[in-house]
Order: sequence, then C-alpha cells, then structure tokens
Amino acid sequence: MFGAVLTLRADFRADRTPSGRHGRALRVGLISGLVPLSLALVQCGKAPDLAANSQANVQVVAKTNIRQVASADTFEDRFPAPQFRERFPSASESFLQRQMSDFSPKRAIQQQPPEQAPYKVASLEPQVPYKRPAREDLTTLVSMKSSAFPYFGNNPASDAPFLNISKGDRRGHRSYSGRVFWQDETYSDSRVLVHVPEHFDVRKPGVIVVFFHGNGATLERDVRDRQMVPKQITDSGANAILLAPQMAVDAADSSAGKFWQPGGFKRFMAESADHLARLTGDPDSARAFANMPIVIVGYSGGFLPTAWSLEVGGISDRVRGVVLLDAVYGEMDKFASWIESHRSGFFVSAYTRYTARRDRELMSMLRQKGISVAEDMDGPLRPGSVAFVETGDGITHRDYVTRAWTRDPLKDVLVKMSATPALALTRVASTNPSTSGR
Repeated sequence: MFGAVLTLRADFRADRTPSGRHGRALRVGLISGLVPLSLALVQCGKAPDLAANSQANVQVVAKTNIRQVASADTFEDRFPAPQFRERFPSASESFLQRQMSDFSPKRAIQQQPPEQAPYKVASLEPQVPYKRPAREDLTTLVSMKSSAFPYFGNNPASDAPFLNISKGDRRGHRSYSGRVFWQDETYSDSRVLVHVPEHFDVRKPGVIVVFFHGNGATLERDVRDRQMVPKQITDSGANAILLAPQMAVDAADSSAGKFWQPGGFKRFMAESADHLARLTGDPDSARAFANMPIVIVGYSGGFLPTAWSLEVGGISDRVRGVVLLDAVYGEMDKFASWIESHRSGFFVSAYTRYTARRDRELMSMLRQKGISVAEDMDGPLRPGSVAFVETGDGITHRDYVTRAWTRDPLKDVLVKMSATPALALTRVASTNPSTSGR
C-alpha cells in the first residue's frame, strides 16, 4: 500500500514533463474506470447496507453541495418553529369549528335569537344588554297542606264538626240540601292550580290572583279548560300569576274548609310563596311573593271562601281587589265591612237575575255607609272603586267566567288595573300597552 503511494507520487512527478502529459491522461482515465468496477466487485458478496448507503449518499451530497450544507442543512432550518400567525391564524384563515352534533343526522332546530342568549360575551366592545331567556307558560297542580281540604275542623255556621256523618270507617258531610258528600271522594284533594305566564317577572311589581271556583267543578276540566282562567291571565299582559285551590270536588257544595279558620288564608299564601319561588327557579324570590298584593276572584259558590278569607284570613290588607262573578249568595256583611275599611282597594260584582236581589241589597248597605257605587264597568278602576254590573238574560251562569259584562271578564279587570296610573298601590305592571276601551 505504501509502495503504491510512492509510485503514484513518482508518476505525478513524471507527468510534469511535457512528454509524460499524454501518459498521465491515459492513466487517469484507466483509474476512473477501474475504481467504480472494483467497488462493485467488493459489494457483490455482501447484503445491502442501507445505513451505509444512506451515509455514503449523505457524504456524496455533502461533498458536492458543501456550500449549501454549510448554510442551510440544520434541524432548525429544515423544521422551523411555527410563527405566531401560523399557530393563531386570523379569522379569515381559520378552519370552520364543528361540534359532534354536526355529524349527527340533520334535524330542524329552532334557532334562539342572539339577543336572548343566556350568557354575556366578554368583550371590550359594547354588548347588547342581557335579556332573560324566553320561557313558556307554566301551568301545574301543586299539593299544599294549607289548601281548603282535607278539613277536619268545625263548620262555623253551626259550630259542629264539618264531617258530621259516618258509615263504618267512612266519614262525610251532609250539606244544607241534605245530600251527603264523602270525605274520600269530595274533600280530600289538596291540590292547587298554579299558573305563571311566560312574561311574568318577579323582579317587577306584580299581583297574585286567587280564584275560588264554584260548585260542581274540578281544576283541570273547568277552571283550566272550560273557564280558561289561566289563559285570561296570560292574555291580559299583566304581571300576574294564578292560584286556584280545589274546593269541593265536582259537588254542589260551597264549603270553605281551612279558609273558615282564623289565619287560614294567610297560611295558604305563605306556603304558596315558597312553592312559587321554587317553581320559578329563584328560591330568593319567596319574600317577594310573600309580600305581593292579592286580588281575590270568587265565582258562584266561591263567595263563601272569599268572604271568610276577607273576614278572618289574617291578611286582608294585602288584598287590593275583590271580584265576584254572579256570586253574592250571602255574607253581605263581610263584603260590606271589607269595602268600608279598605278604601285603597276596589270591589267589582257582576250578576245575573239569580243573585240580583242580594247584589241590590249590598249596594243599599254601601250607600247607607256613604260609599259611592257605580253600576257599570265603563270607567277606569281606581283605588276605592265599587262597581256593580247587571248582565242581560242572554248571559248564562255556567259561562259567566268567560262571558259576563264582556268576554273574558278577568282579563278585562287586569287590563284596567294595569292601565290605570292611580292603581299604583296595587303594584301591577302590564306588558301590554293597550288599554281597555270598555
């Protein structure tokens, strides 16, 4: 090997002479052809060495591209760190974000208006003020311990036990007509129909309407579906809610049950406040419901619980209005006493020929006390308003809750309350700017 190197050097020296230039060129050509051939012969008996080949290729590339390697063949150059704009592209360059729901079968979805979104977006730019998300009317039945029944006390008219008849283990009540109604069938339903309109807002001034239905009624069949009391309250646009306790179930009986007891109406309203706060999803609103003004509506046989609630209920000062719908069958002294001592409230009694005599008697009692009485519903309702409205023969007692001096009389009363600035004491706020022209 060393000899070969010496010989090669000698040959290079010999090539420097003019006569050896031709021979040098010949030897260079022979070496150029023999070296690749010898490398191929050496590799014939070996398995391919991919790593060696890769290294050789890199070396060859390095020898032929020394200038390029020196300037650009580093890891950082081949895999540059992403720039800020590449990691956080602009809105116009971003990919569309998709949720898992995008890959589910398509269905018709009602989009919520942006202004009713249940959240606020953090931004330096001004945002649309937060609005409470829309919801539907809430109408439900709630069992309450303080509701009218079951009742095991006395009948104040006779000071005798209300359940005055028994048959084996079964107990019942013999009514004034002589008919027997059994406790387990007629006087055991403690449910209350609760209605909260979709627009009701406990943060605004409002009113609670307590509806005492008449004889032969149930909450669902009659109060809700036939008399449409919840619908009238919603359609009025007033910031009002409804409580309608079940009285005697589908029976010709006007018994007041627990509303006969001193403080019975107060206990009912206190328990209702807790239920309303829970139903509306705001437990902290119980105090607002517990202090909200009340309007009592008594239809037909509902006169009896209405009268006793005003007389011994314990919260007659919270009652800012009384509406009787063909309901003055008695207890005129209790109604007259409340009207005289609560001049900040209003009183309305609409009647047919069935109660005309007693309504006229009550009007006479009030006039003797110096109380002004109107005999129509044409004027606005004001604090101290007392109105008696006689309706014609074409108006039936059965349909009186939906058709009295006008269609939907409860709606008309609430609209008049909401439209009268002088009734600010009733704290009624209407969401319907229209006023009644009746």
